[in-house]
Amino acid sequence: MAYYLNLFSPETYEIFSRSDRTLSGFRIRQHRLAQRIHPGDTFICYMTKLSRWIGVLEIVDDCFVSNAPLYFEQNDPYVVRFRVNQVIWLELEITLPIHEDAIWNSLSFTQGHSKTSSAWTGKFRSSLGVLDDEDARLLEAALRSQQTNPIVYPVDQTEYRKLLGQKVRRTNGVVSVSVPEEQEGENGAPKEALRESAHFQALLAQVGESMGCAIWLPRNDRSRVLKEWNPAEGVLLDTLPLNYDEVTLKTIEQIDVLWLKRRAIVRAFEVEHSTAVYSGILRMADLLALQPNMDIKLHIVAPSVRRDKVFHELQRPVFSLLDKGPLSELCTFISYDSLSELSDLKHLSHTSDSILEEYEEVAE
Repeated sequence: MAYYLNLFSPETYEIFSRSDRTLSGFRIRQHRLAQRIHPGDTFICYMTKLSRWIGVLEIVDDCFVSNAPLYFEQNDPYVVRFRVNQVIWLELEITLPIHEDAIWNSLSFTQGHSKTSSAWTGKFRSSLGVLDDEDARLLEAALRSQQTNPIVYPVDQTEYRKLLGQKVRRTNGVVSVSVPEEQEGENGAPKEALRESAHFQALLAQVGESMGCAIWLPRNDRSRVLKEWNPAEGVLLDTLPLNYDEVTLKTIEQIDVLWLKRRAIVRAFEVEHSTAVYSGILRMADLLALQPNMDIKLHIVAPSVRRDKVFHELQRPVFSLLDKGPLSELCTFISYDSLSELSDLKHLSHTSDSILEEYEEVAE
């Protein structure tokens, strides 16, 4: 028997709690990971945003794909599914905070870290990650104890409703949106932030080159990035081999890093070094508005501490109405830590760019 992480948002937690709790779903991009999970394995369930452990589910059958509504009435993205038996499922007020001392100081991926640190959050990039047996057994025992002899951990209902988000109706379904609160000090980036941005642009360029991609960098960024990245001849493009109108080309040329294969852009990255995290997200939205049929994987790269800020911005109502679909479903988040971890992998030259799917995170 193996243990796997199953992530729920507050919204999917509420929907699953109201269901008969016999089906658990995941996005199609996780199909390959799902196929390694078999009957008798166990999901340890965690609620993002609220940062709480919520339950244990036993897997009954191998995964299957279905478009029948599960969590949402229309265009449900959670099409890779498992039949499950509920072992433990906690009500909201007794869900178990990860920052509770007995949990925090015992788990292999949190112990020794400050509770204000984001160093541990890489474990929660996406569902279906393998959990260490000892960690999983500890969590299962803690959740079972909480179910039998519950300790109440009050939830601020006003804040919780904010986490549940709001809805915007599209012609093909309903999507979650958020209206981020403005923060002070979001006007421009200090030199240190620009240096950090250039470092991660260089890292993206280096990883893309290792995977056999040609690289595009905005002309204004090249001098900074080339201090940290020494490309082979012909890897860094002088011009983009694209036939688009001038407005589209100007938009594309300003994206922080592009990976190209055979004269086609395969991935686009915006490195968000400013607190506001607006500029890159707006550029991605502009690109999709100008070219809704463009088939490019989009990514926002930023520090882990800005993960929630990025997701809130991606879920702004205006971005939910793009012709191609909601930006929150088309653009993923990659943390600086995850990118550094990816760049340290051996044999990148024998790896497909699809490996990014193991390091990206999606707004839920």
